[in-house]
Amino acid sequence: MFVILGLGNPGPRYELTRHNAGFWVADNLAEKYNIQLRHHKYFSLYGKGEVEGFEVVIAKPRTYMNESGKAAKSLLSAFGLSPEQLLVVHDDIDLPLGKIKKKFKGGDGGQRGIRSTIQSLRTGEFARVRVGIGRPEDRDDIVDYVLSPFDKEDSGLLNKVMKQAVQTVEVALKELNKE
Repeated sequence: MFVILGLGNPGPRYELTRHNAGFWVADNLAEKYNIQLRHHKYFSLYGKGEVEGFEVVIAKPRTYMNESGKAAKSLLSAFGLSPEQLLVVHDDIDLPLGKIKKKFKGGDGGQRGIRSTIQSLRTGEFARVRVGIGRPEDRDDIVDYVLSPFDKEDSGLLNKVMKQAVQTVEVALKELNKE
C-alpha cells in the first residue's frame, strides 16, 4: 500500500492558487480511478482504492502547507506504513510551468510542505512528484506568487500538466513497488 499525499492549503481562499497544484493532482488521480475523497481523519481528507493495481490512500492535508508533515505522519502511522511508502505531490517554483519531475529522496528545496514532512518523519526518504509552477521575476514576491491563481492563458496548459502529473504518479508507483 502507498499513501499519495497531494499538498496544498485548505479552504476556498486557496483553492485555485499555484500552491495547490498537489491538491489538483490528487483530485485528478482520485477522479481517474474513481476514489472518493470523503474521509476526514488523520489531519486529511482521504480515500482508499487502487491505482495501476496498487492499493493506495489518496489524501489532501487539512492543515496549511507548512504543517503538512502532521498529515503525512498521521496517515503513515494509521495505516502501518513506512516513509518509503509515501509519495508526496507538490508545487515547485524551481521548475518552469508545465515541467514535472520525480524524486525519490532528498531535501526540501525550500518547499515548506516538504520541509514539514521531513521534520515530522525525521527522514527525506520518501518519493515526490514535483509540479513546476514557475518563479516570479522578483524574488520578494514568492509568497504572493504561490498564493495567487494561474493566469487565464495558462489554463489550457494546466489541463495537460495535470494529465502528465497523474501519469508521472502512476509511473512512480510502479518504480516504488520494484524497490
